[in-house]
Amino acid sequence: PAWEAAPYRPVPTVLEAATLLYRRNSVADLAAARADAPNLTRTTAAIGRAIAAARRNGAHCVVFVTGIPGAGKTLCGLNVVFGALRDHGAAFLTGNVPLVSVLREALARNAAPTGGPARKLAHARASKVLQNVHRFLDEHVTAKQHEAPEHVIVFDEAQRAWNEQQATKDTQRRVSRLTASEPAHALEIMGRHPDWSVIVALIGNGQEINTGEAGMAEWGRVIAADPRWRAVAAVRVLEAAEPAQRLAEGHPAWLTLDADLDLTVPMRSVRDAAGAPWVDAVLRGATAEARDIAAAAEVPFYVTRDLPALRAGLRGFCRGLRRAGLVASAGARRLRAEGLGVQVPEVADWFLNRWPDIRGSEALETFATEYDCQGLELDVVGLAWGGDFIRVAGTWQPRRFAGKSWQVVQSAEERLFIRNTYRVLLTRARYETIIWVPRGSPLGDPFHDATRPAAEMDAIAAHLLACGARPL
Repeated sequence: PAWEAAPYRPVPTVLEAATLLYRRNSVADLAAARADAPNLTRTTAAIGRAIAAARRNGAHCVVFVTGIPGAGKTLCGLNVVFGALRDHGAAFLTGNVPLVSVLREALARNAAPTGGPARKLAHARASKVLQNVHRFLDEHVTAKQHEAPEHVIVFDEAQRAWNEQQATKDTQRRVSRLTASEPAHALEIMGRHPDWSVIVALIGNGQEINTGEAGMAEWGRVIAADPRWRAVAAVRVLEAAEPAQRLAEGHPAWLTLDADLDLTVPMRSVRDAAGAPWVDAVLRGATAEARDIAAAAEVPFYVTRDLPALRAGLRGFCRGLRRAGLVASAGARRLRAEGLGVQVPEVADWFLNRWPDIRGSEALETFATEYDCQGLELDVVGLAWGGDFIRVAGTWQPRRFAGKSWQVVQSAEERLFIRNTYRVLLTRARYETIIWVPRGSPLGDPFHDATRPAAEMDAIAAHLLACGARPL
């Protein structure tokens, strides 16, 4: 058969994809191993059409790329920066510091494997196209008369751009130079080009984590306020349940709809497209719906109660060159009592170094938090479930650890952030995810630890199994 005779072309990780694109491969080459590759190439073509139209018509345009977690939004953004526009000035901007660090290091190592001066030069080149969004805005707000060297910027996780209150706030580590929201400054900076400019805004649905993020509504507000700017997007930008995540109410005149800008097929999960819907159902507490999805598709999620079994399971799944790693919520403060309490010291080494280098993820000694791994991925993931998201009376209860005890989170915004933290963690794997739910502290134990009661952990494990996750 033709399938058996075809050459083996494994689907690349986002780090492998970045290095391949940097070497001038096309996004179609990267996606060729997938039967659903047209979904990715169609979106890439739609971005290209919008940019070409802006150049041709001398226009300023925001192109919104939406999609489910793991569908390839980052890959589309990298293709814009490393593809045909490389010589015309384009930059990938993100507030995700670990993503910048890991991608820069991956590109530099690929360009100069032996290190030395060549590695430094490669780092400098990578730093021009992969930039911290907050630093980019700060620098260009200060230099008010200067045009940005880039005609096109890719704004990663654009729904997480800071609102005015957060953007203008001074912290102990930085004095803000901004006077408005980050979307407002992005439009002002790129609008300095007298001819044309494009902002490609990548929208990660359901992955908002921090307080002070503006949401889609702020992008809509600043576009509507400046008659020079228009936008292109799929209808998904108008359909969010929460007003803050809707670009606009109704269909404004400045918005052109293009269905090709919505990525609906997951690329990260190589095994099954049902992973993201299953995770969504689990986090909504829709047990029957999740169980039906799992029954129809055998989603690759497993549950164990033992840390040694988790490590053994991860190593068992990592055949060949597959890479495993541990992840956990930054709010899972009591995992240290279960024997897992060391976060990643250097994120680039953790994602790039291979065993037997104990700094790499494969040592299974340190865990990455949602802040370390958003936008990145592993082949096989071990998720350590914490006490910050538990089951109480049949529903999820988000909590934060303060002092010596857990506090129930009352703020609707913060509750959503904690739920979406687990969405990020549950969607990091390209193959299997093993969820470790610690056994906790039994009530009859003379040294019972009230911060991690066994009954709470049992309820989480029971819910995951009822949703269709399989015992390891």
